[in-house]
Amino acid sequence: MANIGYARVSTTGQSLEIQTNQLESHGIDKLFKEKISGVKKDRPQLMALLDYVREGDNVIVTKIDRIARSTRHLLEIVDTLHEKGVTFKVLNINLDTSSPTGKMMLTMLGAIATFEREMMLERQAEGIAKAKAEGRYKGRKPTARAKMDEVINLAENGLTRKAIAEQLGIGIASVYRILKLSRE
Repeated sequence: MANIGYARVSTTGQSLEIQTNQLESHGIDKLFKEKISGVKKDRPQLMALLDYVREGDNVIVTKIDRIARSTRHLLEIVDTLHEKGVTFKVLNINLDTSSPTGKMMLTMLGAIATFEREMMLERQAEGIAKAKAEGRYKGRKPTARAKMDEVINLAENGLTRKAIAEQLGIGIASVYRILKLSRE
């Protein structure tokens, strides 16, 4: 039986230190940590954790939103753990899925986390719509299309699509898209 910790922050500028310290104070035997958006389901360290755990282990996180951002994903993770005979614990709310009450609370908390995220996205969309209406929001500047002439010139000079993308600092898909547009 091992205590397996999982810590995650969304951006490289954020620190994992607080989560790491909290998890280590609960006797973590192995810690998986990563800096990646919680919206992504195929996070490398999360996948490694799910592969690593064995029957009798405990997966511990500091907060529920560190491991999943949607109810569906949270329940998928917990189902995977349950199938392997692994319990799931959330420190900040003292949640433990080894009990029926803990399982019920997990489902309810997952729904609340999803609701909060959807409300945040709705407020963000409203703010962007308002800024657009007021002429203050233009969206992201088109980086690749602004380099259309350079892409075409480099392609005519025999550079590979990959070399063009690297030289101009744009995605290879953008190179293909620009060259396709130039032929049309």
